[in-house]
Amino acid sequence: MNKSIKAAQGGFTLIELIVVIVILGILAATALPKFASLSGEARLASLNAAKGALSATSAMTHGKYLVTPSNSITVEGTAVAMHTTSGYPAVTTKASAQSLAEAAGLSAADYKVYVAGTGVKEPTLTANSGIFAVVPNSIVGTDAAAKCFVLYTTPTAANTAPTITVGGGTNALTVSECE
Repeated sequence: MNKSIKAAQGGFTLIELIVVIVILGILAATALPKFASLSGEARLASLNAAKGALSATSAMTHGKYLVTPSNSITVEGTAVAMHTTSGYPAVTTKASAQSLAEAAGLSAADYKVYVAGTGVKEPTLTANSGIFAVVPNSIVGTDAAAKCFVLYTTPTAANTAPTITVGGGTNALTVSECE
């Protein structure tokens, strides 16, 4: 009356573990390139949002200027310098550029403001030209910062809106330029 009881298997064999690891490796190798460019896409989307914020702020300050002309318009507790000919925000110094960026909700924790740059590791800008650039802090000091930015140009003629572009060129900025 001897009954033979088989012991239940207690774990995985070495072959099963190796097969699972190989399958996970293949999946990771095919999925990684798909997720690698997400940071560039996120940066580009962030710059488009910054462009919209600057556009909205300049339009809002222009509206306030039309109602009550002044050298300075206060937005969200921040004084924004105004160009008295065009009635839009003016950028004459780094402080005026930072004030406009702050009024647009572009915090120093997320973006760096440039009013002059060499174009090597930052946008190419001439000092005191009425132009400033906003670069995401995540790429400040890298080669991408020279290409991946929002550019604000102060209008100097009456009834002329500011020029706000993503990237400095005439072509649309690509994701690869922001990686």
